[in-house]
Amino acid sequence: MKIVTLSAEEFDHFADNHKYRNYYQTSAYGNLMRKHGFEVNYLGFKSSDGNLIGASLLLSKNLFGKYRYAYAPHGFLIDYNNPDLINELADKLQKLLLKQQYIFLKIDPLIHCSERNKKGVALNYNPKVNLTLEILKKAGFEHHGFNKYFETLKPRWNAVLRLDRPADMLFLSFDKQIRNKLRKAKRCGVEVYQGTANDIPLFYDFIKKKHNRNLKYYQDFNEAFKKEQNFEIYLAKINPQTLILTTKTDYERELRLNDEYNFAIQDYNSKRKNVKRAINKKMTSDRLLASYKERLIHATNLLKEHPDGIVIAACAIVKYDKGINLLIEGCNSKYSSFNPNYLLKWALIQKFSKLGYHYFNLNAITGEFNVHNKYSGLNEAKLGFNATAIEFIGEFDFIINPTMYQLSQTNFIRRKIAKKAS
Repeated sequence: MKIVTLSAEEFDHFADNHKYRNYYQTSAYGNLMRKHGFEVNYLGFKSSDGNLIGASLLLSKNLFGKYRYAYAPHGFLIDYNNPDLINELADKLQKLLLKQQYIFLKIDPLIHCSERNKKGVALNYNPKVNLTLEILKKAGFEHHGFNKYFETLKPRWNAVLRLDRPADMLFLSFDKQIRNKLRKAKRCGVEVYQGTANDIPLFYDFIKKKHNRNLKYYQDFNEAFKKEQNFEIYLAKINPQTLILTTKTDYERELRLNDEYNFAIQDYNSKRKNVKRAINKKMTSDRLLASYKERLIHATNLLKEHPDGIVIAACAIVKYDKGINLLIEGCNSKYSSFNPNYLLKWALIQKFSKLGYHYFNLNAITGEFNVHNKYSGLNEAKLGFNATAIEFIGEFDFIINPTMYQLSQTNFIRRKIAKKAS
């Protein structure tokens, strides 16, 4: 085997047709990370007869002093089940990177371990995953384990919805709680629209506390993926006029019910248990009426202050290989009860299922499926769309300089790596 440098065009041509293709292994992503301090290399792995049998985008950065680390985001594009190939690649990389003062190389391949339903019940296992794991370990790749939370650079667990049916049928497959949240969002006047590059600062206001990336990163993301228009942002806003109309309708309907409960309570011919039931319903109705009054006052003020509406949530997606990938999302916590993030996802499902896209990757979840999991709300918010939990093989470090590697594993250095590369 020979390791060669590929041009961006050569790399993309190979990557776009590989089994493990993904948007992190593209020259567009390489261009983005180059603007944010990384050295970018496109490596090709050629067989003895000159055929290109593997490739990888490699991101590199100084860690301390003259020592460096490298990261192949979502792993090499190679056959991981060929032990001779992996062993030879490891040997070549060890010799090449040691000369250049590298400490280690990190990979996190998109190799499936399992697929699970929202309760964590296995739907499908990869029968070759243990073989792949052993091949990588024997070649010198140190596995970081089958973590359940967010201990690695990129999440090991993702929620993925297959867009294999019309949107109305997909809607019926959602959990009842999700369907109710979507209906409530619509009744609260929440509307979704696609933003432009000019809206990126507004989008950033909603997500800036969720990640260590700055505004320029997302502006550069848009620029890097601009050629194919694969980076898009969507925003959710409240239409105050719709909110006023629906709230008035809800209030008037509830007022009629409230009068009926009053009548039932005062009806001397009613049985005692019926009166008690009517009192309970009346109390619930009173609370609803109070909430509708409060919402109506708020909607009226909104109309005065923001006659064109107010944006309350936003998200970014990356389109790649007939799939959409949720990059990040956020909302104004003041309006979280309006469920804008749910409606954003539903709008994307409607749009891209109609356009013939195959899947929607809703991004990170945890591998813990019981209700005591502190991230159970995150899981429910994504798996409730009838998405499948996809478990990947996880993260590996290929250690090049063992002594310096031990030093690099201090908490301070690990945090530094995570901040730079995630």
